Amino acid sequence: MSEVEALFQPSILPNGHLPLDARVEALLFVAEEPPTIAQLAHALEVSPQAIEEALNVLQERLRERGLRLQRHRDRVQLVAAPEAAEDVRRFLGLSGGPRLSTAALETLAIIAYRQPITRAEIEAIRGVNCDGVLRTLLARGLIEEVGRAEGPGRPIRYGTTMLFLQHFGLRSLADLPPLDGAAEGEPAS
Repeated sequence: MSEVEALFQPSILPNGHLPLDARVEALLFVAEEPPTIAQLAHALEVSPQAIEEALNVLQERLRERGLRLQRHRDRVQLVAAPEAAEDVRRFLGLSGGPRLSTAALETLAIIAYRQPITRAEIEAIRGVNCDGVLRTLLARGLIEEVGRAEGPGRPIRYGTTMLFLQHFGLRSLADLPPLDGAAEGEPAS
């Protein structure tokens, strides 16, 4: 058995330690902010590759549970399963909250699929000014500034947040449904 395989045994290891996936789970449970893969690797004194393997094992273990792993860029966190959303909302006494307008949903979709993207690029796609919508999405924490574009004025680039993933029940951006050709700016057939 390799050293990496030994890290994933399902019970407490001979040295008294938990398997690596359980140790990662414990850190994710207590983390105030979603940690990076590098932070987890450093804390557990293993390679980033071992953390990736542990996350894959943990994700598989959580498949039938009320928690999911959520990944955004290089960060990862434990979240309630989307299937439990109604139970969680009721337990916490949360209402659905104000819904997003059609303009906000359109803008959010553009950002989700094209990120990082500037305001001018969004407006070129939508054909209308989107300053107010961007302010709303920023205030709700669904998007964030992720850098600046090169070029005149160095415009701000926007991307989605972990809250965006939670709001829409996604584990990562890879879970976004694929776009058809017309939605990507190609003529519809």
